[in-house]
Amino acid sequence: MSKDEEFKLMYGMLFSIKSFASRLSPTDMKEGFLNFTTSKYKLHFFETPSGLKLILNTDLSVGNMKDVLQQIFSSIYVEYVVKNPLCQLDQPITSELFKYKLDEYVKSLSAFQTSKTAS
Repeated sequence: MSKDEEFKLMYGMLFSIKSFASRLSPTDMKEGFLNFTTSKYKLHFFETPSGLKLILNTDLSVGNMKDVLQQIFSSIYVEYVVKNPLCQLDQPITSELFKYKLDEYVKSLSAFQTSKTAS
């Protein structure tokens, strides 16, 4: 499956889940859905007021990552994509600095630390 097809499939899945969750929710869906869990992973979702969607897949044991996704948006995306005149907001992100900073931040999170065992 090509990346373009994968993106379209993910977008369709998220659109369907958001719609389904808003119809079933007995409360105001001000924040929308934040995550869902499968038998293999947990998908965390954050949508900005402008409609930008951030997704993070984690282990099943990881808690709510809303604050992490908000931090990625405000401190990394805004700083290294929005403020970068070479980045076009309607195009895939090609900034190596953005990718590096995102990778560095995610690897620093306690949820993504791997324990090393001595042999």
